[in-house]
Amino acid sequence: MANLLIVEDDDLLRDGLTDLLRQAGHRIDNCADGLSAKDALEAQQVDAVLLDLGLPKLDGMDLLRWIRQRFETLPVMILTARDSIDDRVEGLSSGADDYLTKPFNNAELTARVQALLRRASLPATQKDTGNASNGLRMDPDLPRVWIHGVASELTQREWELLSLLQQRMDKVVSREDVTAAWQNESAEPLASNALEVYIHRLRRKIKGSGLNIRNVRGLGYMLETL
Repeated sequence: MANLLIVEDDDLLRDGLTDLLRQAGHRIDNCADGLSAKDALEAQQVDAVLLDLGLPKLDGMDLLRWIRQRFETLPVMILTARDSIDDRVEGLSSGADDYLTKPFNNAELTARVQALLRRASLPATQKDTGNASNGLRMDPDLPRVWIHGVASELTQREWELLSLLQQRMDKVVSREDVTAAWQNESAEPLASNALEVYIHRLRRKIKGSGLNIRNVRGLGYMLETL
């Protein structure tokens, strides 16, 4: 059981989130504006914050930056209707641990909250197991990476492919290996050029990390340091 703070100005959504997460076994406090949230955080111990961005009195992004200055390791999940890539990057780069856009699935939200709390409870040495190098860090549960501290969103399949390549660092991963890893994720067959498209996208997204995905002619692909 965790102490969660929900910061959301929509009364109906705030009440719904409160009921949902209480049913999941958590203790819930909630606030309707950013200034009230600051007071609540100063007054009590909180294990994680679910934060809307469009808040009255103090904008959610400003509140997030204040949280990071005042409570460096407090887990924060953004819940917002702002769904552009720029908004996601700004939120994650400003210190959010997760970013979920509205409307969202209740089961996914509950699972993400559990993952957020689980990662926060890990010893520091275990939190860094996603590191492939000093320049790239993978989230072990969610489809995103950090390149020198800057967050980058991945699709689910891009994340699964990069995870597979990272697990076999400096070893060849064949097309058959990828197909086997994906076979339980989707019933759709892998199109003839689909893997090459994913590889191309990943190369662009990890550019600057000090890593590269190399084509090994006739065999497959290899993640290696530059």
